[in-house]
Amino acid sequence: MQILEFEKEIESLHVDVKTTAKLLNVSERTLRTLTKRGELPVVKILGRVLYSREELVEFVRQRSQRTSLLFG
Repeated sequence: MQILEFEKEIESLHVDVKTTAKLLNVSERTLRTLTKRGELPVVKILGRVLYSREELVEFVRQRSQRTSLLFG
């Protein structure tokens, strides 16, 4: 696999900070806080901070479950 193909594959599985913040409807500052707390793992590839789409789905799922437990 060539490097360009590898980069495209990685980008299809991951999103950048700005996109992640928009998807989660939070500020980039809040996203950094969540990351520092370890609530959202990040991957650094070629100097870029990226979030796994799979991890984001799991994060939202867990948050939804907590909310439904609290508010039934």
